[in-house]
Amino acid sequence: MMLKPSMSQILKEGESYYSLVVAVAKRAREIAEEAENNNVILIEKPVQLAVEDFANGKCKLIESDKIGVPEE
Repeated sequence: MMLKPSMSQILKEGESYYSLVVAVAKRAREIAEEAENNNVILIEKPVQLAVEDFANGKCKLIESDKIGVPEE
């Protein structure tokens, strides 16, 4: 299943695909937990809602400058 919009449309130049995947997964868990706590039945899957949050600018990817830099 392809999610719309695609990850390549959400990522800005220089941002890590891995970081976005982790951020979307974290946001999806938050969405699922909020729905469960509020007894809400989700029509769309939490991952799709999370992707839409990032695509619409509701959530933003903030990366550390140290990503990809080996530890000494």
